[in-house]
Amino acid sequence: MKKIDIKGTIILDDYKEIYDFYGIENTSVSDVVDALPDDGSDVEVIINSPGGMVDAGSEIYSQLKSYEGKVTAKVFALAASAASIIAVGADETLIAPTAQIMIHNVSNMAEGDYRVMQKNAGVLENYNKAIASAYVIKTGKSEEEILDLMNEETYFTAKQAVEEGFADGILFDEEAPKVASVGGALIPQAVIDKTRRIIKEREVKSAITDEQLQYIIDEVTNNLKQKEKQKEPEKPEQNGIQRFFLNL
Repeated sequence: MKKIDIKGTIILDDYKEIYDFYGIENTSVSDVVDALPDDGSDVEVIINSPGGMVDAGSEIYSQLKSYEGKVTAKVFALAASAASIIAVGADETLIAPTAQIMIHNVSNMAEGDYRVMQKNAGVLENYNKAIASAYVIKTGKSEEEILDLMNEETYFTAKQAVEEGFADGILFDEEAPKVASVGGALIPQAVIDKTRRIIKEREVKSAITDEQLQYIIDEVTNNLKQKEKQKEPEKPEQNGIQRFFLNL
């Protein structure tokens, strides 16, 4: 059976190059769609993600729902935010005993006067209802119940996820991922982040010369300046958000 990993931040395709460049774990829409078998055979979707972009999560959800074969989602650690939308898009959703599912409201960043903010609030409310419909279909709960849970930013343990209808069953203990015991000698996150930066810097320096690097920096700087000059002020009623994100 084909296995498809959904890990890291959920993103749209046109963001993937940037995430990959900085070594940030991610899953784009095409990563999932291109991995689906052409013959409609059954697939397993392995999820460990804090979420990401609403539009990306919604598209992956729709692709899984429309796929001909059976889709089994297995939440190994976390299916939060946009990743929870993907999890409920499977025909069967299973969760490890150590894992969690989290749902919450859509959020974004807006700039403008009170009219823009009022309009943005309405846009966010509509996005919440759109996302809630996926949870309603999976759980059988009412839209009002789901929206209340989203308002509270609700985390479900494996047992709670099954009881509330977000998952269909709990994986056997031997199928659960290995996790570090509490109090174990883990490397501090700050050390991990710094090490990644050093490795990335070395990779970049070894791949290009100083002259090439300076040329890239100059080109990016000039392009940004040109775009800034060409940018025209938007009218308040036109000032909106084109990319919507779920909080991570």
